[in-house]
Formats: sequence, C-alpha cells, structure tokens
Amino acid sequence: MEPAINPLLFAVLLFGGMLILLEIGRRFGIRRRSKESEGERGNLGTVEGAMFALFGLVVAFTFSGAASRFNEKRILIAEEANTIETAYLRLHLLSQESQSELQEIFRQYVDSRLETYRKLPNMRAAETEMARSKTLQEAAPEFSSRRGKVTAACVK
Repeated sequence: MEPAINPLLFAVLLFGGMLILLEIGRRFGIRRRSKESEGERGNLGTVEGAMFALFGLVVAFTFSGAASRFNEKRILIAEEANTIETAYLRLHLLSQESQSELQEIFRQYVDSRLETYRKLPNMRAAETEMARSKTLQEAAPEFSSRRGKVTAACVK
C-alpha cells in the first residue's frame, strides 16, 4: 500500500506549516500582550502547564502503542516460526517418498518468508514475495492430497 503523499514532501509541508503557525501565534501573542493586565498574564502559566501535560500524555500513549505493536509483531513472528517447525516435524508421519518433496516445499516456503521480511521496506517486492509464499503454502496440501497422504497432523 503506497502512501497518498510522498513522505518527504509531507515532512516538508508539516515543518513549513508548523513554522507558519508558530509565527501567527507569536504575532497574535505580541498584539494581545499589550492589552492584558499583569493578573491575566499570571494565569497563563496554568494554561501552559496543562497544555504541556496533555502533550506529554499524547506522546506517552503514542510510544506505548508503538511498543505494544512491536511486541505483538514479535510474538506473531515467533508463533509463525513455531508453527512451521511443528508442521515440518510432522512430515515424518508421511511415507518416505512424500517426505522429501514436501520438505523441499517447506524449505522454499521458509526461504520465501525470510525474503518477505528482508524486502519489507519495499512494499511491492514484499507483496510479490508474499504471493509466492501463499502459492507454496497452498502447494503442500495439494501435493499431499494428490498422493492421498494428507493427515490431520500436517494440515494446519
């Protein structure tokens, strides 16, 4: 999935927008300061403190969400590796002639999954490799069923 706008262009536009709004706020503050009394200026610290506290909460929730997504991804990868290992070990339940061909399909599948993760910054290449993984994943049960060797232990 490609972003709607180039990330570099987005960063430049965001930075420029922040500078423009900062300048507008500064000018508004200079104009308003001349009209304020000393008591009104003292109350501004409370508002600033509340705004910085809210900003701190937003930043904390952002990092917390990112950390939990990272942890979840790590757990999913570990579960996938364990599932592949279990399925590979269960191939020994099949006849000897079926084992070697299915083991080769599994090796190709694992190589394809590793390539998917290596290519992840490039979404198009990763999607192509993911499609190859899907094809290999579907090839194993079809191969087994053609031979009449499917067991419940090998089918996920």
